[in-house]
Amino acid sequence: MNTETKSPMFDDLKMRYEKNFVRKDQLQKFVGFGKISAEEYKQITGEDLPA
Repeated sequence: MNTETKSPMFDDLKMRYEKNFVRKDQLQKFVGFGKISAEEYKQITGEDLPA
């Protein structure tokens, strides 16, 4: 059983990124606002969050 919880916006932002509605720089702002985590950014983009 998977007990990992996702941020409420994760699925929506992932879908938007895959459809090219959201860019990486925009996702970085969502991390800064606390809407998704750095780990979720990596799950969406396949890349670590830039320093």
